[in-house]
This record gives sequence, C-alpha cells and structure tokens, in this order.
Amino acid sequence: MAPPDPIIGLTEAYLNDDFPDKVNVGVGAYRCDQGNPFVLPVVREAENEIIMEELDHEYSGIAGCPNFVGLALKFVYGDDCVPLKEKRIAGVQTLSGTGGLRVFGEVLSQFGHKHIYVPNPTWGNHIPIFTNAGLEVRKYQYYDNENCSLDFSNLIDDIRAMPEGSCILLHACAHNPTGMDPTPEQWREISNVVMERNLLPFFDCAYQGFASGDARKDAAAIRMFVEDGHKIALVQSFSKNFGLYGQRIGALSVVADSPEEAQRVVSQLKVHIRPSYSNPPRHGARIVSKILSNERKTDEFVDQCMGMAQRINSMRQKLVQCLEDAGSTRNWDHITKQIGMFAYSGMSKDEVVALREKHHIYCTLDGRISMAVSRFLSQFFLVVCHFFFNPDTDVIVLFSPGRDITKLWIHCKCNS
Repeated sequence: MAPPDPIIGLTEAYLNDDFPDKVNVGVGAYRCDQGNPFVLPVVREAENEIIMEELDHEYSGIAGCPNFVGLALKFVYGDDCVPLKEKRIAGVQTLSGTGGLRVFGEVLSQFGHKHIYVPNPTWGNHIPIFTNAGLEVRKYQYYDNENCSLDFSNLIDDIRAMPEGSCILLHACAHNPTGMDPTPEQWREISNVVMERNLLPFFDCAYQGFASGDARKDAAAIRMFVEDGHKIALVQSFSKNFGLYGQRIGALSVVADSPEEAQRVVSQLKVHIRPSYSNPPRHGARIVSKILSNERKTDEFVDQCMGMAQRINSMRQKLVQCLEDAGSTRNWDHITKQIGMFAYSGMSKDEVVALREKHHIYCTLDGRISMAVSRFLSQFFLVVCHFFFNPDTDVIVLFSPGRDITKLWIHCKCNS
C-alpha cells in the first residue's frame, strides 16, 4: 500500500474520522464563515452566460484555448510588457499549476538539466513533481524557524553558491507554506544574484490577486525579473484567485529571445503535453476568458478577490488578538507579517500529530494552517495549541467548531 499524500491524505483521514466535532484547518481552499466552498459571484455570472450560449464540448488544442492563454499572459505580465508586445513569450494552457510544473520539469530534464533548486520549505508537491520529471531536487535556505522570518542572508548565500545555469524555483507571492515573502528590495537583490550566476528563474504563481488583493502587486517580482532581462519560465494557477479548484485551469509560459524561438518553445511544450494529458479542459478556461475579456467583469473580479484577501488578513489580526486575550505569552507577530492563504504556525510534527490524535484537529505535519476556512476554526486551533502544549496551563480552552460559536469546552489536561 502506497503512503497517503501528505495534503490530500489529510482530508481523507479527516473524512474517515467519526468524531462529531472534528476540524480540518489544512484544506487549501477558501471557505466562507460557515465553512462552505465559496463561488465568486462574477464566476457564477460568467458560468451562467456560458451555459446560455450552448457551446459545444469539442477538444481544445494541445496548447489549450488560445484566447485564454493570451488573456492569462496579459494578466500576469502586464499590458506594457515588452516581450509580450514583441510576441516573445511562449504560452500554453495546463492542468492548473501542477500540470505546468510537471511539463516544464520534463522539458528541463530533456534538455540537459539534472537538478532544480526549491526553497526550504516549499509546497510539498513540488518535490515529487520534479523528482518524477527526472530531476534531482536540491534545496536553498528560505525560512528561519527560530525567528519565524525570512532567512534572507542564507537564502542569498545559497543562491550565490548554485552552479551556473541551474534552474531555481521561486514563489511569486504568498510563499507556501510560510506566507513570508521577500520585500521589493530583497527581490531586487535576488534578481541581481540570479543574473550574476546565469540561473534560470522558474516562478510558481498560484495566488495572483488572492495574496494582497492587488494582482499587479502580487505579480511585481515576475515583472521585475522580466524588466531586468531574465528569460523566465512561469506557471500560473487559477484555482485560488478565481476559486476554480476543480476545473484545473493554469498556464505555462517562457520568455524567449525572439518570436521564432517562442514558437519553438511551444512546440517542445506540446511534445510533452500530448502523451501526458493530450489537451486541457475548456470550461474553466472559458470562465476565466469571459471575465478577463470584459472590463466590468474584470473590475468585479478584482473587487471580489480583494474582499477575500482582506477577510483573510482580518482573520490573521483577530487570531493574534484571540491568542493574546487567552493569555498566550508567545510572540505571534509572524502571523500578521505573513501573507496569503496559510499561516505557518511553528508547531512541530509531534505537536501536530498529538492534536490530531487527541483532539481531532487536522493540519499538515509542518504546522501549516489555512486562514481561509471558517472565521473561528483557525482561531480555536491555535488557542488549543497554546493551552495544550503550555506545561504551566491546567486547562484547554476550545472554541466549538459547530454553528453555535458561543459554546466553550473546557477540558482538564488529565482528561485530554
């Protein structure tokens, strides 16, 4: 029996738990206050329009829907992007970000790359994706666990030590799982060192517009690297920002030296797509295209995406306040300094396992919790963490995960 996936397997374990008040704060999807999936109103509007048009269900091309690809590239690179205007960016539609990562990993392997550098820590699926694509996965320092902050000094040192020509994976914004991003000044230094070492920057952009609420700000590092002259590769996901988790909509692009080279790159990407999944789905691509091709709908998307981002940020602030009100003496500043869907709590693997086994509270083994679930789930989770693992505390205070949020449970530690 193969071991369960560390993230998807968490949800499976949660669903198999018959404890009535179990809680899952590991899910990587936005939820409303009631804990239910949230569909953006503008997405629902676009979907209804598509249904009324009674379109066919023919295959898309290997490279996907051209209209979608063009709009996706414009969305991330910007209207004034010189390589985009010069038709020097090769782009294809992919099976969300995951499919794009695998396709480009295979291309790297085919054309002589033996390894790829990823931040430590990184999204758990990055490692098996690139390993299965035939690459050795190496790590560069990213996070200072002791101080709950970006370990920028060691990050830069590790990049300087990379062999010339290596490929380096960079999280465009809302680093997963830490939520700790470089500042604009730090991004500039990273760009300079990457250029000095002649590295190939490969951006994973899964949260554009969803991280800060400003799509341009969330794409700032990508646009900086392009303006600095890097020939970047980029994978985009539309799961989080458009809420199209199950539609598997994404794009993969590469900045080339010329339009002719861009066409050659597309041809190579198609060679790997065809035997992998043949061609990508159309429905989600039509939804994104319907929104990004219409100024009013795009404005509504921006407003609704901003609303999600602001709600998550307010939850971070309320979480810290909740911990302080509960008497926690630990410094939780990192929770409000982080950005995006997740909070990197700092909990150890043993603590996470104990929470799961004793209190039926589920999060990933690295202590990552979702700030995009019901307003109170993330709050009571860390309250439990604090009280359960503080040896000077005699009780655990646990907010009820049910609809009646005023109900409190108080458990003696000897009974837990």
